[in-house]
Amino acid sequence: MRGSFNRRIDALDDVFRSIDAFVVREGLPEPIAFATKLAVEELFTNLVRHNTGGSDHIDVDLAIEDERLVVRLTDFDVEPFDESSIQPVDVHLPLEDRKVGGLGVHLVRNIFDELTYAYSDRTLCVTAAKNLET
Repeated sequence: MRGSFNRRIDALDDVFRSIDAFVVREGLPEPIAFATKLAVEELFTNLVRHNTGGSDHIDVDLAIEDERLVVRLTDFDVEPFDESSIQPVDVHLPLEDRKVGGLGVHLVRNIFDELTYAYSDRTLCVTAAKNLET
């Protein structure tokens, strides 16, 4: 699945429809579909909210590669992103002692096996991969 979606939160409905079609076509189980939608929602939302001034669209690609589900979100004409700025989240702290931010990325890192960021020529590519072998 490859799609280019408007850089707006309300574009998530279109993103989810594309994910649903991909899941059906690939015969993926519901838990994988749910995890994929959750991860894409978090990553897409982060790109929209934090990469201001980017192009008017974000590309979302899903593929099965070597028994892994690979999700790529590509954001164009954006400033560099420092992945190390995302601090680990201590989920054991009481809510009132936690800092705002980072919980969504923490969630993606826990439901997918890999999460990477690559930046080049004002383009940010976020890739999440999940092993499908059982």
